[in-house]
Amino acid sequence: MKQATRTTLTAASTVSSSALGRILIMVEMLGEGTAALVAGRSTRPALSTARARRRTRAHTVQKPLKEEKLSTDRYHVRGGGSRDAAKPAGMTSRADRVARQQDLDQGIGTNQNATKFAQQDFDALQQQCVKSKRLFEDDCFPAEAKSLGYNELGPYSSKTRGVVWKRPTELCSKPEFISDGATRTDIRQGALGDCWLLAAIASLTLDQQFLDRVVPPGQSFSENYAGIFHFQLWQYGEWVDVVVDDRLPTKDGKLLFVHSAEGSEFWSALLEKAYAKVNGSYEALAGGSTIEGFEDFTGGIAETYTLSKAPPNLFQLMQRALKLGSLMGCSIDITSAYDTEAVTALKLVKGHAYSVTGAEEVHCQGKGVQLVRIRNPWGQVEWTGAWSDGSIEWKTISKDEKERLNNVSEDGEFWMSYSDFIKNFSRVEICNLTPDTLTSEDVHRWNHYQFEGMWRTGSTAGGCRNNAATFPSNPQFVLRLEDLDDHPLDGKPGCTFLVGLMQKNSRQQKMLNRDLEAIGFAIYQVPDGYKGSSSVRLGPDILLRQKPVAMCSTFINTREVCDRFKLPPGEYVIVPSTFLPHKNGSFVLRVFSEKHAPASPLEAKITAKIVEEEISEKNVDPHFKQLFKQIAGSDNEVSVHELLEILNKVVAKRTDVKTHGFSLETCRLIVSLLDKDDNNTLGLLEFHAFWTKLQKYLEIFKNRDTDHSGTMSSHEMRDAVTEAGFQINSAVVEAIVSRYADAQYAIDFDSFVGCLIKLEMLFKMFKSLEKDNSGKIELDLQQWLCLAIY
Repeated sequence: MKQATRTTLTAASTVSSSALGRILIMVEMLGEGTAALVAGRSTRPALSTARARRRTRAHTVQKPLKEEKLSTDRYHVRGGGSRDAAKPAGMTSRADRVARQQDLDQGIGTNQNATKFAQQDFDALQQQCVKSKRLFEDDCFPAEAKSLGYNELGPYSSKTRGVVWKRPTELCSKPEFISDGATRTDIRQGALGDCWLLAAIASLTLDQQFLDRVVPPGQSFSENYAGIFHFQLWQYGEWVDVVVDDRLPTKDGKLLFVHSAEGSEFWSALLEKAYAKVNGSYEALAGGSTIEGFEDFTGGIAETYTLSKAPPNLFQLMQRALKLGSLMGCSIDITSAYDTEAVTALKLVKGHAYSVTGAEEVHCQGKGVQLVRIRNPWGQVEWTGAWSDGSIEWKTISKDEKERLNNVSEDGEFWMSYSDFIKNFSRVEICNLTPDTLTSEDVHRWNHYQFEGMWRTGSTAGGCRNNAATFPSNPQFVLRLEDLDDHPLDGKPGCTFLVGLMQKNSRQQKMLNRDLEAIGFAIYQVPDGYKGSSSVRLGPDILLRQKPVAMCSTFINTREVCDRFKLPPGEYVIVPSTFLPHKNGSFVLRVFSEKHAPASPLEAKITAKIVEEEISEKNVDPHFKQLFKQIAGSDNEVSVHELLEILNKVVAKRTDVKTHGFSLETCRLIVSLLDKDDNNTLGLLEFHAFWTKLQKYLEIFKNRDTDHSGTMSSHEMRDAVTEAGFQINSAVVEAIVSRYADAQYAIDFDSFVGCLIKLEMLFKMFKSLEKDNSGKIELDLQQWLCLAIY
């Protein structure tokens, strides 16, 4: 009688922090090209029309409850990106991602311990230059035409003719980095259309603490001057320290881009250069939203309000935000390119980014009047309507209030009534700050959670709810709302939180002439049976049958989608996605909550439950013994090549599975896994164990092949692997799909078997090396190479 022994292998943590998950991902990818070449193929062709259809089939589901709508950016209408815009990463980039996650786990990437951009160390470079008595020249962002731009500011553009790169010491006799403190008036726009960035820089000067985080103090053109400066910017979830030389583009002896009013102060011009460097060129900065600059200077999260639909408490919300140190901007929409920077009759500029620097209430003839203070980054062209500089309305308020608020200089800053503000401007943007940004004990702090993730075709790029077959495969994040707001602005009980979804490297995509994807998210309430768990994903039975309790306002092709919500206490799941399925991309998901509300990725814990059969030779079926002898020959052992021959003969006769034939690599893995006496062959009992596995795998494969195409959709791989005894998370699924799926993201039978054999081997190797169930292993280089290369 057969006796089965069940062995459970469990990793200590999920892939975000687990060595097991990382090894599974990297080893699955190792030798990807080798296996294909051994099998006589480098790229699998399409097998059938049915297989192509399998690309979008994953589950038998009902029709989505509601069709999602797609929006395009108001200023620039953009189409969907190419599917090839971000191809799956190779082995080295996967290792880079693992290394980066390890750095983040160790605190690298915070403002206090910023990542060195392009691996340039400011202190070391400055010391080298001072010691060698030479001025720094940045090879990573050279003083050449390519650093200016790629199209309108490209090497052959008339706009870049006559551009000469000069250091501040060549432009004036006594250049200063910052003179008498950095102020809003230090910033004058040049020939570049980056008013959105300059408005953000102007707001940065309102608080010395904010400025010092971006512009490290102690830099000058005197002490230790070596033509090198550095700045710290927040980029897609981490702070980076960016080094620049002080060669700046000039034309006719004047700075081409941002400059100070006096012409002798250069911190703003050098900050603009650092921002251009991280985005690839100066031209990459043309066109944008002030909130992008706000976020990159603070690490905060920004929300946008359309003033034609302004909530009734918006003025109070603006006051509260300014008291919390939030940065704020506003703008007037344009209807065509001809409206760009057109000046209205009351001297407001359309399609232009302004800073909001104040929100106050004054008493005018016995009535309260709400006022908003706004600044034009040009440093001139001001509002001429009510409450403008020198207007008659200032004579109707008390002397104290007038002295507190009035400003009559032509500096680009002006007051206007809140009622005129919402009539004349189209939108206001508020950047809420992370807790580490605020040091004062007198202000409220948001609770902040941040996660990085990816959408990958065939595994985690499921698209919005319109795509029922693939939507459940998107990444998921659980949010637990526990405490009600203390003093809600609307007076209604609930838990307030912000959700921001940002797609990475948006301006680099622009340089490559690639469109941004339309992105968004849905929020679902967790059913009672799933509450309290962070390792059980919501499946199609929930995501496709329940209505979301909240959603982003729209799917739109911008850098970030952000919305404010108020929900009752409870557990919720956030599902971020692109609008269309099968779109590759990387994202940052951030949650800001007024009260403590823990959030985390909703991922399966990596485990394996493998049934090991113990059977004696006398219990093996006689017919099987006879078959084995025919295969094995006189030595009663099946070699790798004999195994390859018999497997391919067997599958060639089957019409219910599609395959290109087993590879020699897969057969070697099979023998390595089951060869207990270490002679590189399979004896009777070892071969019997494999044949039992093969029958089980065939049954699972056929059950998943619901359209009888002979293949399995890559989106079904997670469930199939689970049925085989392995519980894996999205990162491992993505690695498996990259390694084993074909060009149509279908998986044939030999690939399926090879994947399961490899998974079992990796789990067993890890558990044999792990100590004290720590979830980690330690290898030297030789050990790693010997294990991974097989």
